[in-house]
Amino acid sequence: MVRLFVRHEVADYAAWRKHYDAFNSERRSMGVNSHAVYQSVERDTDVTVTHDFGTLAEAKAFVSSPRLRGIMSTAGVKGQPTFWFAKED
Repeated sequence: MVRLFVRHEVADYAAWRKHYDAFNSERRSMGVNSHAVYQSVERDTDVTVTHDFGTLAEAKAFVSSPRLRGIMSTAGVKGQPTFWFAKED
């Protein structure tokens, strides 16, 4: 299992969350097995999301997907998100 971490700033959390939730079935078809959303305790517009994949190749394909970038833009992600990959030891 590979976990993708994504951290980004959003313009409005409630608006972003609606888009994120609406993308759920499509996200699953792109290889996401499970996911979680976290908000900073200091700024509710500072969001970290995790997505679990079976392989690193699936996770990298998801990150490079034009569809994902389009959804993020529409949902109000500000600036460049930070992506990193980890595996459970």
